Amino acid sequence: MLLTKGDVETVLGEALAGGGDLAEVFVERRVTSTIALEGQRIERANSGLDQGAGIRLLADESSIYVFTNDLSLTGLKAAAQAASAALKEKTPGRKVIQLRPELAARPLAVTRGDLAAKVAVVFTAEKEARAGGDAIRQVMVSYGDSEQEVQIANSKGMLAADRRYRTTLVVNVVAGEGNEVQTGYESLGGTAGLELLTSDRVRELGARAARRALLLLKARPAPAGRMPVVLAGEAGGTMIHEACGHGLEADIVGKEMSVYAGKVGQRVASELVTVIDDPTLPGKYGSFSFDDEGTPAQKTVLIENGILKTYMYDLEWARRHGKDSTGNGRRQSFHFPPIPRMTNTYLAAGGTPPEEIIARTPHGLLVKRMGGGQVNPTTGDFVFDVAEGYLIENGKVTVPVRGATLTGNGPRALQAVDLVGTDLGFAIGTCGKDGQGVPVADAQPTIRIPELVVGGLL
Repeated sequence: MLLTKGDVETVLGEALAGGGDLAEVFVERRVTSTIALEGQRIERANSGLDQGAGIRLLADESSIYVFTNDLSLTGLKAAAQAASAALKEKTPGRKVIQLRPELAARPLAVTRGDLAAKVAVVFTAEKEARAGGDAIRQVMVSYGDSEQEVQIANSKGMLAADRRYRTTLVVNVVAGEGNEVQTGYESLGGTAGLELLTSDRVRELGARAARRALLLLKARPAPAGRMPVVLAGEAGGTMIHEACGHGLEADIVGKEMSVYAGKVGQRVASELVTVIDDPTLPGKYGSFSFDDEGTPAQKTVLIENGILKTYMYDLEWARRHGKDSTGNGRRQSFHFPPIPRMTNTYLAAGGTPPEEIIARTPHGLLVKRMGGGQVNPTTGDFVFDVAEGYLIENGKVTVPVRGATLTGNGPRALQAVDLVGTDLGFAIGTCGKDGQGVPVADAQPTIRIPELVVGGLL
């Protein structure tokens, strides 16, 4: 426990002394380490400790947030008093807070490893990538881990603690022939320690990044026009996350910035489409025991067989909408207030084998890896880069193409999905929103969209 139960009760009472509906304390201690390799040598190896607390006070639809690095009782009381003083509509009178017994997180059993072990992982990935041949011009590898201990309490009596250990490994490869230069990127991560980065996985990660860069050197320019698009399961769920997931976050809905606002109970996708957010999945990058408001992690079905069932709520937006929190209140650190965020978001697997989806597609584009993109959550319009794509001709995957983009509209694309595969591939990332980044995973099976606008090279 970072703070004693008595100290937390004192701070919550101090925050509510001037009025307010709900006071909350979020205490965090985070230890991080990063290693960066470039030019066949270690460029950086850093470690750090960050700790502090955030105090939030909710009153009607107002929210006040104060944070501090001072975890002494004096420092925390000062922060609580600052939050109380900022409340405009005061109802004076000190309140007594009695917290329930602390809800404990799942046991944390990970392999932490020392600096030498982590450096060895980085060099293993770099060596495997360079084994791709003389066309490999540059390899960059970055390793990161963080151990986060949090304690959350609120004036309703909730007290919870969670410990989260996350590890990532990212490989970037640059390949070139003559004036042609292409890149390959691969990443691996999860709520795990070094046991995640087995030698086989690390070598495969480096080799895949190199293969992608080399593949693109030989790829032909992508065709342009409207055509069927098959998104492979291994492409991850970038489109689901960006073109659908953000529009289902309650704050975006509440601000009338979502194309899904007011559509609960309505059909918003093909009956083959079920979208789930689930932070309880073991080992996934967006998993936790409790969210950053102390709500137990839970599986939330957002869209079921094409029907919109609910949005993702934190406590604040659940209060506003008369709902219960879905356990999606997340924050980057104690420096920030929580907001509704995705965790592990995926489109559920269907019943068609991936190879059958290809065979039933006379022509089109197969996307094996998505790149970056942009989405307008108000309209659902999106554009994504394709990092690895292939032509589908006569029901078979033929040649690789480069330079493709996908342009469309999220709701219309989900309405059009006509085949859903039996596979399910996950990808990891850091989701940015309102200036905060949080770890997430997304996934999808192989799916077919009968028509999307594909932008190619001229």
